[in-house]
Amino acid sequence: MKYVIIGAVAGGATTAARLRRMDEHAEIVIFEKGKYISYANCGLPYYIGDVIKDRNKLFVQTATSFTQRFKVDVRIGTEVTDINAEQKTITAIQLETGKTYQESYDKLVLSPGAFPVRPPLPGINMEGIFTVRNVADTDYIKNYISQFNVKKAVVVGAGFIGLEMAENFHELGIDVTVVEMGDQILAPVDFPIAAIAQQHLRDKGIHLYLNTAVEGFIKTDARLKVQLKDETDIDADLVILSIGVKPDTFLAVKAGLKLGDAKGILVNEYMQTSDPDIYAVGDAIEFPNPISGQATITYLAGPANKQGRICADNLVFGNKHTYKGSINTAIVKVFDLTIGVAGMAAKQLKAQGIEHIVSTIHSNSHAGYYPGAKRMTIQIAFSPDNGTLLSAQVIGKEGVDKRLDLLATVIKNKGTITDLTEIEHAYAPPFSSAKDPVNMAGYVAENILLGRLKIMQCEEIADADESIVILDVRTLAEHAAGTIPGSILIPLDEIRDRLNEIPRDRTLYIFCQQGLRGYLAQRILVQSGFDSVFNLSGGYLLWKSYSDEISLQKKEVLV
Repeated sequence: MKYVIIGAVAGGATTAARLRRMDEHAEIVIFEKGKYISYANCGLPYYIGDVIKDRNKLFVQTATSFTQRFKVDVRIGTEVTDINAEQKTITAIQLETGKTYQESYDKLVLSPGAFPVRPPLPGINMEGIFTVRNVADTDYIKNYISQFNVKKAVVVGAGFIGLEMAENFHELGIDVTVVEMGDQILAPVDFPIAAIAQQHLRDKGIHLYLNTAVEGFIKTDARLKVQLKDETDIDADLVILSIGVKPDTFLAVKAGLKLGDAKGILVNEYMQTSDPDIYAVGDAIEFPNPISGQATITYLAGPANKQGRICADNLVFGNKHTYKGSINTAIVKVFDLTIGVAGMAAKQLKAQGIEHIVSTIHSNSHAGYYPGAKRMTIQIAFSPDNGTLLSAQVIGKEGVDKRLDLLATVIKNKGTITDLTEIEHAYAPPFSSAKDPVNMAGYVAENILLGRLKIMQCEEIADADESIVILDVRTLAEHAAGTIPGSILIPLDEIRDRLNEIPRDRTLYIFCQQGLRGYLAQRILVQSGFDSVFNLSGGYLLWKSYSDEISLQKKEVLV
């Protein structure tokens, strides 16, 4: 059996290695247009920022080591330009010599990845404007920074890669501006969580321009000027385009393969395309989202590696191993903060008409009495019918990753909020609390689902009319330090003795600092005959960051 693989990074290299482990006698040929295979593209921003100092650490395997270890014919610097599915051949060109030839296959695997979006803006092809896709890109960027003594950089796009580039440039002493067309950074998360990260970025000295897009680039004495649609001009020595990526389907289209609704290569659960002898993995394929069922393209290394393993097994043993899709679990470091997401954000659920309830809690990363505990925020969305967990977003300075992994596992397995309450975690004071933050998120959500807790969201405060009473149940000192405009202060410990001060015929919006005292006050009031009582999910802490960001954006619009 002869296997030909196109693309030798995450999905392609994994497929080749697994094929060899499963079939020692197969002929395996892998083509890669670039000079390098099996490299850590997720580590590229950190190499640019000198966090990873040894360039060789980026390479999991070289072409030579991969050939020696796995007996795979690795052809780097060779671009596949055509596929003849009827004759089962591919056409390749050696880029250095220009030699063109054909290669036959029994089974073909496509792992072409995705390419960065580079819109046709005026001046976009000028020197000093880069994308970050591969090792060659990072080499160009590092050399440019050194050669031209870069002092100012503009990052266009505030996704995961954009923010990683912003941080790494900042750590090099470069003044960084991030421009984002949307109203928030990190599109996969909801605004209240993004608001926390945006404040952190500003605190670190990153300049944020939201709700505006780049209109073009011009050359000046200061090297580059980035022109925005709001008529702002930003001087820059270097620009990174991190606007997004698109699946590379060029060869798939040439082969006559079907594309799906998301414009990715259509595959079945066995990673098989519309041609039974051609399989595909990685960033170029689309697959139904396990939550919504809608076609989705996942641009993540983890799923690509898993797909490669499944693909190889099915090639060797027949179509038996199924892929269940990705819930797009992702995480990013933004200076001292970590932000993670799994599943579909509330705004995505709303857009697709999926009923859900959103709940937000704050909890310490480990036992509060043990030194060094850091606050983390967990927002989950779940079904109002049966409590099925639909999404999770976690932000904090410590322990975010392990909580997100637990939540992602429950989402992937179609678990419920009750499963969160029963998760058994490793506990000792330096690592967690007896009630882990994931348990706490489950407890609160369970109370909501069972009708023991009614909540409202930050945006509902802004929409509240004069008939609604906003009740602050924190201490006098907390209230004096900052509160929601128009709120009435009745501290929790005084509420039983001051019930006569609270109108029974009006809706009550209660809040405390994080949510717990508001819940306790609500339980007291409900059991004292008050009918319409709602607790602010996430408390004053969440509202403050949300409100500050909303106010800031309004000021920017007015200016």
